[in-house]
Amino acid sequence: MGQLSRVPKSEVQFSHNQWPSRVAQAAVSRRGDARESSTGTNAFSTTSQAPTASTPIVAGTFILASAIVGALASVWSQRRSDRYIHDLAMVATSGRQSAAVVQDKSKKAQTKFDLQPPKGTRDFYPEDMRLQSWLFGHFRRVAAEFGFEEYDAPVLENEDLYIRKAGEEVSQQLYNFEDKGGRRVALRPEMTPSLARMVLAKRKQLPGVLKWYSLPQCWRYERMTRGRRREHYQWNMDIWGVEGVEAEGEALAAMVKVMSDMGLTSQDVGIKINSRKILTELMAAVGIPEEKFAPTCVLVDKLEKVPLDALSKDMEELGLAKETVASLLEAIQGATVESFEARLGADSPGVMDIKQIFAMAESYGYQDWLVFDASVVRGLAYYTGTVFEGFDRTGELRAICGGGRYDKLLETLGGEPMPAVGFGFGDAVIVELLKVKGLLPDTTTSNVQVVVFPMNGDLRGKALEVASALRNEGLRVDMVLETGKKTKWAFKYADRLAANCLVLLAPDEVERGEVVVKNLKVGEQSVVPISAVAGAVKVAIAGSG
Repeated sequence: MGQLSRVPKSEVQFSHNQWPSRVAQAAVSRRGDARESSTGTNAFSTTSQAPTASTPIVAGTFILASAIVGALASVWSQRRSDRYIHDLAMVATSGRQSAAVVQDKSKKAQTKFDLQPPKGTRDFYPEDMRLQSWLFGHFRRVAAEFGFEEYDAPVLENEDLYIRKAGEEVSQQLYNFEDKGGRRVALRPEMTPSLARMVLAKRKQLPGVLKWYSLPQCWRYERMTRGRRREHYQWNMDIWGVEGVEAEGEALAAMVKVMSDMGLTSQDVGIKINSRKILTELMAAVGIPEEKFAPTCVLVDKLEKVPLDALSKDMEELGLAKETVASLLEAIQGATVESFEARLGADSPGVMDIKQIFAMAESYGYQDWLVFDASVVRGLAYYTGTVFEGFDRTGELRAICGGGRYDKLLETLGGEPMPAVGFGFGDAVIVELLKVKGLLPDTTTSNVQVVVFPMNGDLRGKALEVASALRNEGLRVDMVLETGKKTKWAFKYADRLAANCLVLLAPDEVERGEVVVKNLKVGEQSVVPISAVAGAVKVAIAGSG
């Protein structure tokens, strides 16, 4: 056997980038020998030929490469496929690339999560909830002053409750879907249909006249503008069982009362009022057939939002003659109660209703808020009589609130008709208006009245006793839970909360059975017995205004 030559280390130790190509080359060069191996002769045996110094491939490399190629040839012999060995080589060369792909996927999995709420919805942080509580407090207080009772219903309703004819937007804007039980359901876009369902379900057990209110969250997939979101809360006030417009007079009075309580006046807000009865008589007079009344009302309601030419074209597409459309629009624009009375007669039911409401408004004291507007229809087809809508007199905002009479709504659910009047008052537009007028309350601070602060951990037990005693007296108390805080920090903390008082528990005072009460509003402090701390704090709060 020939003398083996010494192999330089650099030639033996291939880098891992070189190994795949070396394996592939060896596999290709030995294909012929691999075919022979299928007959029982191992052409890659290291004992078949001894390497010499003149051998091109050095000994160590030859042995290692032969072993690897022999393994590949063995697999090939089982599958008898040249392509298979090629694929194995490709796997070897793609190893690093596969690792890179896995790493890339891992990076994608760590993509930053979207922290914003769904489009058109809102988060309510503590300061937002303080504003909502203030607003809802006004709604609830006025409802109670007018003798209304609160109710509620599921936010998820059967879809059929909202599917109506006449191309109403509310039907087109539903958040609707099929639940896991195969039922068609929808997030409520308004509350009145749910109320009608509830009334119909227990009509025989309910009193003759109902005065109910609610504060539901409603959902509509609609184009967002200032004061318009895809979810909003709405104050609903409804009166059932009263046939006369006395119900409208009371509902309008409640609407005006809540805005007045917030600081708004008739110079800021007006309430447009009309009657579907007047429109019914007018449409009949100009030759519009009864079956086209509802879709025509939907278009009339857009009179101030859509160019006149476009509106006329839409009406003609309903099948109305051009002359009929012109007569209708001419009668509506700039009309007054007196002009309709002259046209329809003094005994017109719609005219009589409007005149009576204006007379009641004088007695209630809100006549300055009312404006007759024959173009106000309200988009919902279930309205049957008076309709009204609160508006910003500057014209910058969309409708603030609105409602009307819907005597036949129960019929659409299979029941007997029952007279009803109601309105919805959204939370979004009124907040925008109050912001413009500078009438929003300060919601930047908490409602905490007292902060209790023990100066060390040994005083915590006594501090808990003091906090409990104050809470039992109805005071709103924040107990400092952190340890190791300094007195200076406690003062800053209480000031940030806008608390009225800080109750300090110091070792010497507690040993004598006393605490320090600091009036943060006027800067005075006193040392009082622990047993008298509640009374001292109440006096301090009353004195600080």
